[in-house]
Amino acid sequence: MTRVLKSSRDVIIQVPSLPAATKFYEGVLGFSATTREEKIVGFETGSFTLYVEEGERPGPVFDLHVDDPQAAKRELLAAGCVLVEEDASVPRIYLRDPYGVTFNLGKP
Repeated sequence: MTRVLKSSRDVIIQVPSLPAATKFYEGVLGFSATTREEKIVGFETGSFTLYVEEGERPGPVFDLHVDDPQAAKRELLAAGCVLVEEDASVPRIYLRDPYGVTFNLGKP
């Protein structure tokens, strides 16, 4: 791969009920909410930021930064990754690697 990918401190999970998940992560685990939006809440965990989003479950999603996400997407698809979801309005490019790990490509 000709592009340099770097991980961020963000991990994203999708849950069927955002209110229930928020109650768990705040009340049970004691994480502090740092971001609250209609469909996503971010929690500071100490080592990473956990974003909990209402939606279907692709499993944990790791956030990777690259200068040109579209070019990286093309290279990764050619290398055996599968496109899981893409939404330019978020922006989001979820890919699953050949070993089952899902990640999002974004700009730094």
